[in-house]
Amino acid sequence: MVESRGFGYWLTHLGLIVGVLFIFFPIWLAFVASTVEQQQIVHPPMPLLPGDKLIDNYARALSSGVNAPVGRMLLNSAIMALGIALGKIAISLISAFAIVYFRFPGRKVFFWLIFLTLMLPVEVRIVPTYEVAASFGLLNSYGGLIFPLIASATATFLFRQFFMTVPDELAEAARVDGARPMRFFLDILLPMSRTNIAALFVILFIYGWNQYLWPLLITTDPEMNTIVMGIKQMFPSGDDTADWPVIMAASILAMLPPIAVVIGMQQFFIRGLVDSEK
Repeated sequence: MVESRGFGYWLTHLGLIVGVLFIFFPIWLAFVASTVEQQQIVHPPMPLLPGDKLIDNYARALSSGVNAPVGRMLLNSAIMALGIALGKIAISLISAFAIVYFRFPGRKVFFWLIFLTLMLPVEVRIVPTYEVAASFGLLNSYGGLIFPLIASATATFLFRQFFMTVPDELAEAARVDGARPMRFFLDILLPMSRTNIAALFVILFIYGWNQYLWPLLITTDPEMNTIVMGIKQMFPSGDDTADWPVIMAASILAMLPPIAVVIGMQQFFIRGLVDSEK
């Protein structure tokens, strides 16, 4: 049986295509600007097709920067984003496992205390967090970039809700077979949570990659700058002229890792958000 496709079907797809083009056009302009010379950008009209300076501009972007090379800043951002994503997931998994499967006094109180931290983002508690990080000697280090941001009430809540849907019979069967709690956690709960973990990893990686305020505060060594900080520093102050091809090339390079993560984990990301049979 052939499904009939009416006017509404094609109108919906046309609207989606127009929306995608509308969103993609600024990114295309940034890519074009990263492949042409400075004069072609500052003297309109700007071309809409890529130029012949792609390799030169991207090579200059990777090897140059205001305080540190863009390549170094990309590495710093990647380490920070991976550390935050993996750290948040690990701590949230263990916290949710303890809250759901262990009976101890004040269990619900501890959970709601964790959940209330959603009202205290980093921007609100940034001064005491900085003082604690400085007292532990975490300034200008990857630990300082990662550790203060790895606690996540949202991920803990999501894993708790998922663990509560797991049948109690599984835990009882594992107990009868002699499996200790951590064996049950590693062999049963973790495999069942893989789509949730993948979905959260994508979200948390992008969260860590886009951090600006905390790295700006915790780092004073240019070698520890992240790519988001570096792009901001590339814009000149006063009457200086910005090197727009290099800035646009750095911006495109900064977008590639998050895009690669989203595309590479797209299937798991969608299943982790919408599939009820995980």
